[in-house]
Amino acid sequence: MGGHGAPEPMTARPSGPLSGVADVPGDKSISHRSLILGALTVGETRITGLLEGQDVLDTAKAMAAFGAEVERTGEGVWTIHGVGTGGFAEPGDVIDCGNSGTGVRLIMGAMATCPITATFTGDASLRSRPMGRITGPLTEFGAAAYGRQGGRLPLTIVGTESPVPVDYTLPVPSAQVKSAVLLAGLNAPGETVVREAEATRDHTERMLGGFGAEIATGIEGGVRVIRLTGQPELRPQTIAVPRDPSSAAFPVCAALVTEGSDVLVPGIGLNPTRAGLYTTLREMGADLSFENERDEGGEPVADLRARFSATMRGVEVPPERAASMIDEFPILSVVAAFAEGATVMRGVRELRVKESDRIDAMAVGLRANGVTVDETEDTMTVHGLGPKGVPGGGRAEARLDHRIAMSFLCLGMGSVKGVSVDDAGPIATSFPIFVPLMEGLGAVFERGAE
Repeated sequence: MGGHGAPEPMTARPSGPLSGVADVPGDKSISHRSLILGALTVGETRITGLLEGQDVLDTAKAMAAFGAEVERTGEGVWTIHGVGTGGFAEPGDVIDCGNSGTGVRLIMGAMATCPITATFTGDASLRSRPMGRITGPLTEFGAAAYGRQGGRLPLTIVGTESPVPVDYTLPVPSAQVKSAVLLAGLNAPGETVVREAEATRDHTERMLGGFGAEIATGIEGGVRVIRLTGQPELRPQTIAVPRDPSSAAFPVCAALVTEGSDVLVPGIGLNPTRAGLYTTLREMGADLSFENERDEGGEPVADLRARFSATMRGVEVPPERAASMIDEFPILSVVAAFAEGATVMRGVRELRVKESDRIDAMAVGLRANGVTVDETEDTMTVHGLGPKGVPGGGRAEARLDHRIAMSFLCLGMGSVKGVSVDDAGPIATSFPIFVPLMEGLGAVFERGAE
């Protein structure tokens, strides 16, 4: 079953060269945060380039349910009249976050220190994902959480009338947990502190500073420490959302494994806490070049050109890089299948609790298409078959996971026989124009079951 309707089977046939300009959508992480922080200001925040995938649209609906005025005024152009820090109103109905783990976890953080109660749910995939790592620190602020066994959705958060600041050490690297704690800390008096042993994506810290919060980051005792002063008056902003590097990964990686390809992705965000995939691809020998490097709204941006790369080799991806590319391991495993030798991905345990168990999903689907994969709880090793060496001809299960579906469609483009995916429907949650964009570059897709 697709996350938002009947299954949509799709097959990617072996493709000729992919070429042209890939105008990928806006960054999903920044889109979510723009809406939430805009709702916590007093005045009008204007956003251009917003990703209009279902995940982000569900966050926009949620902000309206909490009392903000949210309006779409053009393609990717939105305005938000916020309610101020701590100003969320109690929603009149259950908040449905669809497939978005980022959306639900950040929104829980933002409302937990408001004196209101809200119940959250989502699709079948989101309802299976653990929320205890979020509700644990939120209870330290004084909130209460009541959910299904294992802390799963549907889940009710009772916000606290008298929040207290916390000093929280992340037990595992997670930008979602860090962001939820910081958003909760906005309405707590005094200083909220978050400590992380491994740096995770820092969009929340950058954007909080841009909106006028008093926030400082530094290294203390070898640990990255973020200090946030609570109860600021956030200033409305005009935000231009850069293109999503996680979405860009799909046309980029498809070009690397499809003979004769040359694809340009303009204006993608290259925040160093998100760029681990591109570092890894270059280590593998991928033909990538960054052009017109610049800074937009505090985020580094560049145009990225990717060409077919026939001499890629397997590498070992160190565990300390995992946090900067956690969403890109599925598509990296596809590229690894076309490299020479083994690619070893370490420190990837977090993939077990994403939209699906992504290690298992990729391992099963790659094996079904002739690729040897070894896995442990915290590692994944893909034994590459070289350029044009992946047989394909198999079927892969998307498991309600957008990144799994797109990864296997990219595998099909470079394979000998193509690859079928049981349900391409979830792709709409993060990259609604993926299919027409890839077809515009030269990809060949067939809809419906074989």
